[in-house]
Amino acid sequence: MTARTTRLDAGVREAMRALSAATKKGLGDAALAELVQIRASQLNHCAFCLDMHLTIARKHGVSERQLDLLAAWEEAGDDVFDARERAALALTEAVTVLTDGFVPDAVYERAAEHFDERQLAHLIGLITVINSWNRLMVSRRIPAGSTEW
Repeated sequence: MTARTTRLDAGVREAMRALSAATKKGLGDAALAELVQIRASQLNHCAFCLDMHLTIARKHGVSERQLDLLAAWEEAGDDVFDARERAALALTEAVTVLTDGFVPDAVYERAAEHFDERQLAHLIGLITVINSWNRLMVSRRIPAGSTEW
């Protein structure tokens, strides 16, 4: 696949990078941040972001088993994803898909059981920014591994 365009304003790119960094820092869990970003990227079919975040996840110690089973995290079992990870992944799916036009209260409340208010704000920010990155890359058809984007 060839990119439709690799043009992206440098100011937009740097603002997005800064937002990504701020949300990850505020969440305070690099491995979980990568799981969230990978799951959103799976849902959005973003090969560029999947390629990037799978590599980063491995560097942060995310297990191959978790990466292999992430698309089926609900069925994977408690020995693969703990309750905190499950809550974050459920919130990721709810924010990414917005099936009913909103995030269900039960999903939000489940996440709020595992994250304090500040962490939850950063988690939602992280989910939002990866969805934005996904849309920037998918709409322009930026291929996995591309260095021009």
